[in-house]
Amino acid sequence: MNIKSAVTTLSLLSVLSFGAFAADSVSRADAQNLQPIGTVSVSGVASSPMDMRAALEQKAQAQGATAWRVIEARQGDTWHATAELYK
Repeated sequence: MNIKSAVTTLSLLSVLSFGAFAADSVSRADAQNLQPIGTVSVSGVASSPMDMRAALEQKAQAQGATAWRVIEARQGDTWHATAELYK
């Protein structure tokens, strides 16, 4: 029973700590109060808008952004999107 509690606790803590460092998607109005630091793009996302969003969030985090906003999105056979990054 102690092992199950420990695994559950560690899993919960890892999820919480990951969320603490995740970049947030923001609105245009919220972005006006932030400093832009560049853009990132994703292409060839074949499954869903949620996968596109996850890919943008991952790239924003890798660039050290605290927030991001989609400034372009297109759908054909695959998704393409560009996001502006903010600190």
